[in-house]
Amino acid sequence: MSSHFASRLCAAAFSSLVLAGAASVAQAQVMVGGAPMYATKDIIDNAVNSKDHTTLVAAVKAAGLVETLKGPGPFTVFAPTNSAFSALPAGTVDNLLKPENKAMLTTVLTYHVVPGKWDAAAIGHMIMDGKGQATIKTVQGEPLTATMRSGKVVLTDGKGGMANITTADVYQSNGVIHVVDKVLIPK
Repeated sequence: MSSHFASRLCAAAFSSLVLAGAASVAQAQVMVGGAPMYATKDIIDNAVNSKDHTTLVAAVKAAGLVETLKGPGPFTVFAPTNSAFSALPAGTVDNLLKPENKAMLTTVLTYHVVPGKWDAAAIGHMIMDGKGQATIKTVQGEPLTATMRSGKVVLTDGKGGMANITTADVYQSNGVIHVVDKVLIPK
């Protein structure tokens, strides 16, 4: 594929992402997990209402990260759904939720958090500026790699696993949430 063609393809995908993001902002209310998400509430106050994120909320509580994610931020959270957690090998979630594994759980969860408020347009710009991919440093310290595939942002973790952003730009008072379909795992 020529670099000119790749650049045009990336620009077209980015344009689709920006238009989708603009449409999302124009909506009166974004729904996640059957619940309205309010831009005036913080990440935790919204997440607890999503029936698709009960596992994530339980994990955040077990890791002691509630107060952090209620803080001023801003934070960008790539929020795995319950089905994303269910796709992990049997027993993984139960094992991570044990008190003796709090450090490991915190490592996994903070790998889903990025300092700053990075909406879909900002991530798309980073991908374009990176000629098709962007490196995003997480709070955990290791990077995620963002690329575009079929007009959607795909995140690749430290083990090569890939998560799609299924719902972008769920704005919060202290950042933004992007719903993802896989749990991201650091090296």
